[in-house]
Amino acid sequence: MYMGATTVIIPQLRREANSTDVVTPEMASWLSSISAYSGIPLAFVLPLIAFHYGRKIIVVVVSISVLIGNIVFYCSTSVIELLVSQAIQGILIASVSTITIMVMSEYSSPKYRGVLLAVKSATFYWGVWISNAIGTFYHWKNIGLAIFVCAILNVSTIFYKESPYWLATKGHFDECAKIHRWLKGTDKDSEEELRKLILSQHEHLNAKLQLNSAKYKIYIKILNIVRCKSFYKPLFYVMLPICLVHLSGKLVYSVYALDIIKKITTSEETAYEGMLILDAVTVLGMYCGCGLARFMRRRTQLLVFSSIAMGFLYILSCYLYMIKLGIISENKYLSLFLLTVFSISISGGPVILSFCCAAELSPLRFRSYFLCCISFFNSTLLASTVKLSPFIFKTCGTHGAFLVFAISTTVFIILVKKYMPETKDQTIQEIQERIIRDDPQRKILINETSFKDRVFL
Repeated sequence: MYMGATTVIIPQLRREANSTDVVTPEMASWLSSISAYSGIPLAFVLPLIAFHYGRKIIVVVVSISVLIGNIVFYCSTSVIELLVSQAIQGILIASVSTITIMVMSEYSSPKYRGVLLAVKSATFYWGVWISNAIGTFYHWKNIGLAIFVCAILNVSTIFYKESPYWLATKGHFDECAKIHRWLKGTDKDSEEELRKLILSQHEHLNAKLQLNSAKYKIYIKILNIVRCKSFYKPLFYVMLPICLVHLSGKLVYSVYALDIIKKITTSEETAYEGMLILDAVTVLGMYCGCGLARFMRRRTQLLVFSSIAMGFLYILSCYLYMIKLGIISENKYLSLFLLTVFSISISGGPVILSFCCAAELSPLRFRSYFLCCISFFNSTLLASTVKLSPFIFKTCGTHGAFLVFAISTTVFIILVKKYMPETKDQTIQEIQERIIRDDPQRKILINETSFKDRVFL
């Protein structure tokens, strides 16, 4: 909800002050992007804490931090205080691409993992929609009240059970088996997954005992990990759908919805109506995508929906350029229709599947290093896209900005088609085994790194 809050807060602050100077365009871009930027350093901290102390404790810490940030948000009386509250929420941005991926992939069975991850992705845009709806009809501080209810519910994570995967890496196999069966049942597939998990971690624990005497400098260990195919290949694969989401401009259209629609339709009333409609169809598209994710292959769904979104970006760019040249006149219903179809298609594909692919492709070994890199990349790209988008719209015009996003989307669709593997209905271990098969660098890691660096690091 905090991500959508700035969309309606900025116009309200300007109306209350009867001046646009109270929130300059530069400050507006910082308010929208500071949470992602502040999450960058935490991207390196959260996975390492989760490795040493478990998933549960870090989820509780994140929940309490979000509650504190919301209190600052609700009590804010100036733009600077709002900026501080948004910066505190950076821990949430970092946790989404690190701890949430760990929890969702480790606690859910392969059969339902894709749908659960897709539904989790949809909740982000539910928050944006609710924030925009509250800010459209009421004072922006009411958004803080709604966030407060959600933040209190998040604190219930104190009753979480610890991840069976983490327990296995620490040698607590009895507790691991107990929680694994409580979470995933005792059917044949679940028992086979548990057997492979315990067997794999037994091997790693034995390797730890044999290699305890080996001493290597940390940068040599990290270099060997980075050179390992089972690290850099899934890292590259996960980056592709993340780039599709951010470089298609979907989040930009959500954060700057009022400004963009107002430029297209030249009507403030239409801008507010269009914003709420786009938020609604985004959520609808994501839930349609969630249903399809149960039956469609990941790669197919990603390519089909991305291609439709790309086509409508090109159509929007041409349509707006013809309006600029005076060839056709602007029709607000047609403009909203084109934006609506784009939102549905991009939401039903890359938006829900980027999170899903990150969870499924995240390797069990050196997982903390992997998620540090993914979170750093996601936070940096998200923040930079939101921060620089006003400059792109100002420099290239609305039609030019849509063209820039269309071209970047095209590039990454081609890369997805060429390289992206299929991960549907496979366990994390099965996916990892496919990637590391015939990897010569794997032998170097086994011989030169300690157990600590090869499991969840």
